[in-house]
Amino acid sequence: MAATETRLLLLGSVMIFEPVNGYQIRRELLSWNVQEWAHVNPGSIYSGLATLTARGELERHDLLDGTRSVAVYTATPAGHDAFARMWRTAVETVDLLSPLGFHTALALMGLVPREVVADAFTARLSAIDAGVHRQVGGPTAVEHSPPHVRAMADLWMGLAQTEREWLVTTLRRVRAGELDLLGEQPSWAPRSDDPGWEMARDRARYLQMIAARG
Repeated sequence: MAATETRLLLLGSVMIFEPVNGYQIRRELLSWNVQEWAHVNPGSIYSGLATLTARGELERHDLLDGTRSVAVYTATPAGHDAFARMWRTAVETVDLLSPLGFHTALALMGLVPREVVADAFTARLSAIDAGVHRQVGGPTAVEHSPPHVRAMADLWMGLAQTEREWLVTTLRRVRAGELDLLGEQPSWAPRSDDPGWEMARDRARYLQMIAARG
């Protein structure tokens, strides 16, 4: 996974659960199967958190939780700004043959205000249309290309059309108030045995411990 996409994924996952410890982030991301679709090495998650802390985008809090010490992370204002900037760039940058940035942004869409999601999706839709127009009206006519190249062009155009249809439908849903975006009441709940409930309890305790330290 590219460094920018890893940064976006780690910042976003901390923002969802903060304050949160590194083990919890690793467990949560593995439950998303990021090692498969995002090609994240599970062992790199801890070093990624340390890198973001060194960049000033995360803050590390070393706490004494009962009899054990634990490092928990929160996003800094700089981290929130970086996330917002990278999220929008990932959505608005169209690369149909390497859509990982876009897919990473979609996984974190619940952290973004509705109007920002709508604007970014609209921009991506325009970029796809412009790309298709360039492909169709480009200086190199596809009929003068080898057959296998024409077949590849058909694949690319099909991918573009499929994504365009998805964007139109999803943008309509965003504008209709669907999809539980930032600051809105969730319309779903995790299963009763989901580790997220434990993370929520730990979060409340970590917040109290951080506040007590001043």
